Amino acid sequence: MTVTTQHAQELTQGAKQLNVALSEQQQEQLLQYLGLLIKWNKAYNLTAVRNPDEMVSRHLLDSLSVVEYVQQYGDNWLDVGSGGGMPGVPLAIIFPERKLTLLDSNGKKTRFLTQVKLELGLHNLEVIHSRAEAFTPEQAFSGIISRAFSSLADFSNWTRHLGNLQTRWLAMKGVQPDDELQALPDDFVLDACHTLKVPGCQGQRHLLILHRQ
Repeated sequence: MTVTTQHAQELTQGAKQLNVALSEQQQEQLLQYLGLLIKWNKAYNLTAVRNPDEMVSRHLLDSLSVVEYVQQYGDNWLDVGSGGGMPGVPLAIIFPERKLTLLDSNGKKTRFLTQVKLELGLHNLEVIHSRAEAFTPEQAFSGIISRAFSSLADFSNWTRHLGNLQTRWLAMKGVQPDDELQALPDDFVLDACHTLKVPGCQGQRHLLILHRQ
């Protein structure tokens, strides 16, 4: 199955609802990315969402739902456990002037992400095949984001060396994870918990913003 005009319309309308302004090129790149995801998912098992008709809301619009928060915190971002590239690839498309590093320990997934970078011409995207704990960047990231990567405690512990006191950690979650917040390491503090309204998504979505003290 390929990308249809229905997918394009859903993306346009959903982005409007999220107040994300898409240029024609960005719209095309997002749909091109969707096409690659549909094609590679059959062989590479990039996402548990098998139905392409669900991918616009559950992947593209879900990723775009954090744009207003990402734009507040610096221009050097890390997407940890990026998998099929959410939210890192859509964010790299929306913010061409910012650097996005996509990190995953699964070689199949990083091969896919490298292909996406090449085919979409995303010069601001870097793909790293590594575990978070073993990754040592040249400088601290201004923002570190993850979507359904791990518990908040693991997310903060595995990536603490990748940020500093100015860094913001953004965790995209389903229901508000109160039990996980109780287990946060002592040096991590919750800045905010935002409810995300993702067009076309039935379940609850939350974004938790953390910093280190």
